[in-house]
Amino acid sequence: MLTLFLIGIGAGLLAGLLGVGGGVLMVPVLVGLGVSPIQAFGTSNLAIVITSIAGTWQNWRSGNLQAASIWQLGLPAIATAQLGVWIAQKLSAATLLLGIAGLYLLNIFLVELRQWLNRSREKAIDQQPRPTLAAIVLTGSLGGILAGLFGIGGGTLMVPLQVLLMGVPIKTAVQTSLGVIIVTACSALTGYAIAGDVLWREGLWLGLGGLLGVQVTTRLLPKLPSLLVQRCFQLLLLTFAIYFIWKAQNP
Repeated sequence: MLTLFLIGIGAGLLAGLLGVGGGVLMVPVLVGLGVSPIQAFGTSNLAIVITSIAGTWQNWRSGNLQAASIWQLGLPAIATAQLGVWIAQKLSAATLLLGIAGLYLLNIFLVELRQWLNRSREKAIDQQPRPTLAAIVLTGSLGGILAGLFGIGGGTLMVPLQVLLMGVPIKTAVQTSLGVIIVTACSALTGYAIAGDVLWREGLWLGLGGLLGVQVTTRLLPKLPSLLVQRCFQLLLLTFAIYFIWKAQNP
């Protein structure tokens, strides 16, 4: 339980810094501890609910929360999260592990894309157009599918899509994503709980650690050297992707 609590703290640090639910760290740890992939996804969503609520509460207290944007993205995510849960329950453990490994490799590129988009937005002079309904629905729907399918909250995709498709500043996208993750994780958690694929005690300890960790980075987000954090995060993703590929071949 102490190990899970410490891992939860690390996941919370990532959640507040990058606008993700922390599942990118919690899922591989659970799998490494011998939990099946499907239970790791379900348990991760429980911890993500706790972590994202804590981070969003801090953003709200700081005046950095746009409730309208959260619900615009969250409503389509509710249904698609259930779709992700359904797909996950139909796939084999090896397929799920290879799928999340591919997602982690994609996220290495997405983190780089986010930084490039951020620099482009800062240099832009013209005001960005209002996001279209299609962009909002697509961003929320894809985030929901990832939350249900891989138990990672969906923020890893929602943040760059908000910047790319909706013209949202990077820090605003991070803060909004953390709020949307509450909706996606709750929806996905319901589906996994009904199927009996949630380890409640383990998820609670992860979530309590995340609650502590997210308080740090939601306060320090504007002050941290982003390039160093970005490279460390990408290295972490690459390590976990290699591990999942190995695990899929050696169950």
